Formats: sequence, structure tokens, C-alpha cells
Amino acid sequence: MDLALKPPMAGRAEHILVVEDEAEVRAVVVDQLKSLGYAVVDAADGTAGLSTFGAMFPPFDLLLTDIVMPGPLNGKALADEVVRRWPATKIVFMSGYTGGAVTQNGRLSDGTLLLNKPFRKADLARIVRQALDGAGGPSPSATPSP
Repeated sequence: MDLALKPPMAGRAEHILVVEDEAEVRAVVVDQLKSLGYAVVDAADGTAGLSTFGAMFPPFDLLLTDIVMPGPLNGKALADEVVRRWPATKIVFMSGYTGGAVTQNGRLSDGTLLLNKPFRKADLARIVRQALDGAGGPSPSATPSP
């Protein structure tokens, strides 16, 4: 296999739950993550995401969730509950809002990884790998909260 053709941030079969209320966005993200070598399951909202997370054993390695979603459980509340129940889980947020708008409203805390929509597959690959590896500062596409 030619190493030059391998994506620089390929997955190692880690399990990722993608929670996104927009079906088209969710499908694209799931396809991109699968093409990178991750095992991916998706859910359409926070309530379904929490239920899906609870049914997985062993737990998912990473939760990739939109922040703003309809229903009683937005992305931040979902992440808080996931971390409470499964503290080793890595979290990456996605949002169509700018990092400043999200963090100024108190929705995210320090050290949070935020991937701004729209994003490229390479950006997704970098931030997911960064979260899973627990490496250094945020990737160029990620916006940490202040």
C-alpha cells in the first residue's frame, strides 16, 4: 500500500457517536468518518444520542455532537450527561455559529474542542484525532473556548 495515499489522520477503528439534527449534514459527517477508518453510529437528537450511548458496550470513544438541536437535550446537555456517566469519553462539538457566539453565551467551557461548520474532511480528521489522542492544543480548524 502506498503510504502517500493514506489519510494523515486516519482512524484506528475507534467508535464514534455522531449526533446531528440535520439529516444531510449527519450523513456527510458519518460517511467522512467511516472513510477515515472509524466505526460510526449516528443519532438525530440529544435524547436519541443518550439512548444510543447507553446501549453501547463498551462505550463510544468519542461523542461528536452539534451544539444547537431541538428537543429537551441540546448538544451541551448531552455532552454533560455523557461525561457524567462515561467520564473517559472524548467530546467534540460542531456548530454553525462562530466560536465567540457560542462561548459568549456560556454554552461551552474551557478546553472544549469546537469544529465550526462548514468544515472540510481534513479539518474533521484532525480534530477527531486530536481529541482521541488527547494531544496538545486545538487544530487550526478547532476553536477552543477562552
